[in-house]
Amino acid sequence: MRALISVSDKTGIVDLAKELHALGVGLISTGGTAKLLAEQGLPVTEVAEVTGFPEMLDGRVKTLHPKVHGGLLARRDTPEHMAALQAHGIATIDLLIVNLYPFEATVAKPGCTLADAIENIDIGGPAMVRSAAKNWKDVGIVTDASQYAEVIAELKSNGKLSDKLRFSLSVAAFNRISQYDGAISNYLSSVNFEAEKLSEAYVPERTQFSGQFNEQYVKVQDLRYGENSHQQAAWYRDLAPAAGSLATGVQLQGKELSYNNIADADAAWECVKSFDSSACVIVKHANPCGVAVGATVLEAYSKAFQTDPTSAFGGIIAFNRPVDKAAAEAVSKQFVEVLMAPDFSAEALEVFKSKVNVRLMKIALPVNYGDVRNALETKRVGSGLLLQSADNHELALADMKIVTVKQPTPEELHDLLFAWKVAKFVKSNAIVFCKNGMTMGVGAGQMSRLDSARIASIKAEAAKLSLQNTVVASDAFFPFRDGLDVVVDAGASCVAQPGGSMRDQEVIDAANERGVAMVFTGVRHFRH
Repeated sequence: MRALISVSDKTGIVDLAKELHALGVGLISTGGTAKLLAEQGLPVTEVAEVTGFPEMLDGRVKTLHPKVHGGLLARRDTPEHMAALQAHGIATIDLLIVNLYPFEATVAKPGCTLADAIENIDIGGPAMVRSAAKNWKDVGIVTDASQYAEVIAELKSNGKLSDKLRFSLSVAAFNRISQYDGAISNYLSSVNFEAEKLSEAYVPERTQFSGQFNEQYVKVQDLRYGENSHQQAAWYRDLAPAAGSLATGVQLQGKELSYNNIADADAAWECVKSFDSSACVIVKHANPCGVAVGATVLEAYSKAFQTDPTSAFGGIIAFNRPVDKAAAEAVSKQFVEVLMAPDFSAEALEVFKSKVNVRLMKIALPVNYGDVRNALETKRVGSGLLLQSADNHELALADMKIVTVKQPTPEELHDLLFAWKVAKFVKSNAIVFCKNGMTMGVGAGQMSRLDSARIASIKAEAAKLSLQNTVVASDAFFPFRDGLDVVVDAGASCVAQPGGSMRDQEVIDAANERGVAMVFTGVRHFRH
């Protein structure tokens, strides 16, 4: 049995080679890998000795040879193939261990030159990987250090790799080639090439949106069904999910997550991550129906639940702080589908032991969790895709432009910032009433901003919450004064809106007439 080893990332390769040698596997290698193995006292044959042809062109040409690809591609069960190998003095290669030049890591570095990017496009590696993966019945192809242990375990146990493992290794290899080629395509088609600037030090300008967009995801799990029971669905994650994102979560108990659970959980999690202090977000059908901050997670939950107890039934709850026993006991009194937090105390987990259907999700948050966001957002349309930079804008106090005679109080400004954070996560048209760090009424997803305002008032009334002296955030401008009048009639004393309407002055005049304060944010937050 012979193994060809050619790796860029040499993590764990010496230990792997030692294990293979101990099993009687002959070692072939290239360049730096061969030198490393030889320094460790391992008997290794350089590829140049196998091919009878020296490595050349700074290592660009070393494995592109019939004695390599013939040894990988020959079918052992085809007499004509084996006869051809014998006629040309080609020996079979039974195991290929390859990882590719670090193209993705190279182009991710600030100031990466075009020359460096091009030099890190692997040619021989992918060619060998494809050859071995195609001939999976006879060749094992290893493309990642995480596979080393399983390969050695099977060789020790059976003296060979099983068909099942070889096939799974082949699939992983083709997936890796797809990822690699996609990254190269994304990079090169994003380059604004300027021939007159071309040099070894040329760092090209790149467009945010490449000429071809290649996304790569890994399946997390098949789902029982999709948004509705007649639809099929699966959940996928990014190849390298961001720390603190939903895809990094661990389910501690409860039924399998559904398509709608995951969609709503993401809405709740992204919203609760936008707060620096202890916060609770309750989501129903992708909209926050209750949001609050508090001195403790229990206080935050109690305030959030008050906003809309009816909608909170069967909702998704997210905390940005660990859940303790007191909060767990309060939450356990309501019907909840999914409960998410960075952690749960042992006492909190004990509270939910009897609630076997409650899905508990633990999602570790990094220190700078508020800054960890998706960079891009996608939306499928008929035979196409809409791609945009994510709405990660954070409003600061200094960004607010007071446009009315009446000035907001410090407390109102604080609540306006809170309301604005919430409004960003509410489906348009969004109207959010807040006071003392909690939502008092939320109107979402209506064709008319007037209707959203009225619905927010109706919900507040149903929850027995007074909207007197509340602040209001509107995700987009008021095109007429009527929307402002509705929220002021409900009790609002201060309003935040983007501004930018042809009738801004009319709305400002109305605010002055009604004796309320108004600030312009200069940014809108449509969410469709």
